Amino acid sequence: MAEGSIFKRCGCRDPQTDKPYGTHCPQLRRPNRSWNPQHGHWAYQLELPPTADGQRRLLRRAGIATRQQAVAERDHARALLGLAGRDRRRQIEIGDVIQNAVRHRLPFPDVDRVRQRLRGDGPLGDMPTVGEYLTTWLEHLAADINTIHGYESIVRVHLIPYLGDVPLDKLRTSHLRAMFVAMERRNAEIRELKASPDPAIRRTVARIRPTGPVTRHHIRAVLRKAINDALADELIVGSNPAMLVKTPADRALPIVWEAERVERWQITGEVPGPVMVWTAEQVATFLDYVADHDAVIHPMLHLMAYRGLRRGETVGLRDTEARLAKRELTVNNQIAIMGHRTIQKAPKSRAGNRDIALDADTVRVLTAYKARRATWRLAVGEAWPDTGLFFVRPDGQPWHPNAFSARFRLLARKAGMPPVRLHDLRHSAATIALDAGIDIKVVSEQLGHSTTTLTRDTYQSVTKQMHQDAADAVAARIAGRTASS
Repeated sequence: MAEGSIFKRCGCRDPQTDKPYGTHCPQLRRPNRSWNPQHGHWAYQLELPPTADGQRRLLRRAGIATRQQAVAERDHARALLGLAGRDRRRQIEIGDVIQNAVRHRLPFPDVDRVRQRLRGDGPLGDMPTVGEYLTTWLEHLAADINTIHGYESIVRVHLIPYLGDVPLDKLRTSHLRAMFVAMERRNAEIRELKASPDPAIRRTVARIRPTGPVTRHHIRAVLRKAINDALADELIVGSNPAMLVKTPADRALPIVWEAERVERWQITGEVPGPVMVWTAEQVATFLDYVADHDAVIHPMLHLMAYRGLRRGETVGLRDTEARLAKRELTVNNQIAIMGHRTIQKAPKSRAGNRDIALDADTVRVLTAYKARRATWRLAVGEAWPDTGLFFVRPDGQPWHPNAFSARFRLLARKAGMPPVRLHDLRHSAATIALDAGIDIKVVSEQLGHSTTTLTRDTYQSVTKQMHQDAADAVAARIAGRTASS
């Protein structure tokens, strides 16, 4: 069996040819030819048994912190290869197992476990469980940081508890169906506990919410992507069980706070649905109240209500992108929440990066805000921070998205408005625009939707005037035919 070699390499390049030095960098060794501990990283190389079709293959690993770690990993591989003895078939299989572990950045299988499988003449591949694979998959996933954060939450809270112990290659649709059935049972249990007359029992689920249809749809989507990646990497073969299981994902459609619904809410406190939007008159009433009672936050709420920006886009609007003289602004930045901190990042999709035209009233409000911001800066003096943001607090600091939402909720409650979320100002903007007869593609681009389908599916059902106009047009046509006959 080959001994293998231990050596160091680095990422330096020849300044004349720009080719990497690799193992020949002059800084890797001291004058006495011993390895320089201050430069490069450890690596090893070991010849594996040829493939089944006779092709030579080498095991190379680099980027190892210490020589001891490189020696231990090489010796682990040699110990595995030694288990096969002179059995050509087993030599090839063990070589395949080692190569597969390297390809998928998994640890080498335990020597004793492989020895036990050799005795039973079973397959040698050390297939990870769903939990092990998902954990490794997340570590190497290339995606938006907030997307990864959401994936991590779904994997930790839902997928690993229900499916974590299932070997990846044994995952079937039956496992997924059983998971969703168990979620429904748990949902029923949570609702029953929340409805208990005993306060102590209700407290046991005070911070626990049922797993709704949208969350179940996201759970399936995350698992589907993870399994697709495993199939693409040839870690498993066959079909993707997550593709064969359907989950309900009904999007909650906005409901307008019409007069009858407001009256009912004032009497009973009943809110008709999870997504409520104000009428144009209600938006105007609220903005008038905010202008009189909280001039600091009024421009932000005005912009959201008129042009439909998202919360993170509003607080993250760059100062250079608010071109008021041209009556336009550009959305290319947002403040997002990740865990307990905030980050600035570009919008998630290409459609989210967009130019937005401004009406004269909005330009007037934002121009007055800039003048007020200038007085804040003079008052703060040299301590004023250079955030590069358009909307800031009176001390110049950025707005935290949650603080913005909390301020909105307080103002809406004090104004006596029927309850909506801050995000629902965006829904109100879209609904009012569609009711005003604005083309749906224009509204979709204003909102930063990737397609008009999302805009149409979300808002078309609440634009009553369009349906009323259609009904009147049909009636007029029929009446006209009747009169002329």
